[in-house]
Amino acid sequence: MNHHINVLIERMHAKVNPQEATAMSAYMRDQFPFLGIKSPLRKELLKEFLAQHPPQKEWVSVLWNLPEREYQYSALDILLKIRKQLNPNDLPLIESFITNRSWWDTVDLLAANAAGFLLLKSPLLQEEFGEKWLHSDNMWLNRTAILYQLHYKQDTNEELLYRYILTHAASSEFFIQKAIGWALREYSKINPSSVKNFIENEELKPLSKREGLKWISKNN
Repeated sequence: MNHHINVLIERMHAKVNPQEATAMSAYMRDQFPFLGIKSPLRKELLKEFLAQHPPQKEWVSVLWNLPEREYQYSALDILLKIRKQLNPNDLPLIESFITNRSWWDTVDLLAANAAGFLLLKSPLLQEEFGEKWLHSDNMWLNRTAILYQLHYKQDTNEELLYRYILTHAASSEFFIQKAIGWALREYSKINPSSVKNFIENEELKPLSKREGLKWISKNN
């Protein structure tokens, strides 16, 4: 392990707060253990560390594989700081983070701000990876397929977005229904008439419809 990242790990471990850790874990449905470091302090510790040590890609995996959730959050912060240095060859690495220690708090950032960022730079790869994630038996990869275009705005591939949504439109999984609504809501800011027509004419779950129409309803 790079000794530099050990410095950050030791600084974070020194801030363990068992009472906060219990509360934070409970908020996340006890999916993960926590150190009990609230976000402002965690970000300050990382900022101070990175001021002394330029971020390196290998640190992301080191942090990701530690048990406490704050380490995954710090790994994500580092990944997003260096994302302009990444290339499509890093998509399998990002995919491994999506499928390992998976929950909405990390998957959504990875989907829209890491995977989506890389695929926007390499649009010819969008369908290749999108199809793979869409038909995976991993629900979080399905969610990623629906959400990776979240920040694309005018660059959204509407045909892919709608097809991916319809593939999982009948899902009873809350996180899929919510992702569909979120993706539609964001795209409605660019093409409200298209989204409204899509929602009115396709069989979507009530949650997906309700979430998808929020921006349109608010602005009409």
